[in-house]
Amino acid sequence: MSQQTTLFELAAPELATAPPAPAHVELSAQLPASVRLGTMSWAFPGWRGLVYGANAALGALSRLGLSAYSKHPLLGAVEIDRSYYDPLDAPTLAAYAAQVPSGFRFLVKAHEVCVLRSFPDHVRYGRQRGAPNPLYLDAAYASDAVVGPIQSGLGDKLGAILFCFPPSAEPLEPARFASELGAFLERLPRGVTYAVELRHQGWLGPAYGEALVRGGAVHCHNAWSRMPPVLAQARLLPAATRNPLVVRWLLAPGERYEDAFQRFQPFERIQREDTRVRQDIAWLVRRATRHGVPALVSVNNKAEGCAPESVFRLAEAITTGSD
Repeated sequence: MSQQTTLFELAAPELATAPPAPAHVELSAQLPASVRLGTMSWAFPGWRGLVYGANAALGALSRLGLSAYSKHPLLGAVEIDRSYYDPLDAPTLAAYAAQVPSGFRFLVKAHEVCVLRSFPDHVRYGRQRGAPNPLYLDAAYASDAVVGPIQSGLGDKLGAILFCFPPSAEPLEPARFASELGAFLERLPRGVTYAVELRHQGWLGPAYGEALVRGGAVHCHNAWSRMPPVLAQARLLPAATRNPLVVRWLLAPGERYEDAFQRFQPFERIQREDTRVRQDIAWLVRRATRHGVPALVSVNNKAEGCAPESVFRLAEAITTGSD
């Protein structure tokens, strides 16, 4: 019976990949091994012919797209966004890890309850909308529901766990926020890279930097519509908060997410270049490499219109630029 099962076992399904351009293969050979570039999620129909085969089935992108994505020589990382809305269990994350090569890295968003002081006034939160969140900066919850499963599921393919603090109508006073954040980070399990992303530029500064250093975390330099440029963020914080370097390229200055989404979908090509942000990120990555610091950069479709194309041009800017 066991022989029959083996004889008639079906091969694991695969999704066709798009052959990488020769220039991308050459760029990957020039890019330092410590630099990993990627996108925010991977299942976008507009990427057929660019990342996936031109005839790749749409229904297979979410199930099989990650394996195909990870075969591109310049896509050495990816961000998992769905974990922000619901924490993922270890088996689900292990299944993702099994689809990618050993050198691949994941940037994983922590569950939103870790970073929401109160629940937004949105129908998605039902009866909780507008109410205080009892799990805000709760290290015990974060350790059990977020860090443990992520660390167990991804193992050494985990790049960083991202705590992304959303904008708020009434942000805390900077010193109080820094104090609460530092205490939270200090209580988390060690051996994991924690990255913190802010959406309030008023929180940037010495107190925040000290909280990160005390908690053994790094700052996520985010190119986002209402934050200072990534180089300005770097100048405000100590070098220890950039080891490893974590960057997210999200939106152009002043851009609204909804507007960019409507204008750029289906995200099949770059529609508005942002060379300044690209060059700033490339400069940060080159400086990190020069000091032996690994770098992880995640790019959104809403940055320029097509995240993989933005990654390819960023790789070129990193390898050909000079300081």
